[in-house]
Amino acid sequence: GQGPGVRVKLVVYDLLGREVTKLVDEFKAAGRYDMTFYATGLASGVYVYRITAGSFVQSRTMILMK
Repeated sequence: GQGPGVRVKLVVYDLLGREVTKLVDEFKAAGRYDMTFYATGLASGVYVYRITAGSFVQSRTMILMK
């Protein structure tokens, strides 16, 4: 078999670095994944999301407008 894959985390933070929501935190096989982010309860503004997959880490900013 392919084994458990790598641990994947996708977390959204506010600009002060506080965790707002954790969207993914599980082992996944290699591949492409889509997900829907429901921003219910979040204020409009700028947020940072960080994806970690094994040794790969990438952060990006996003603007939430309601």
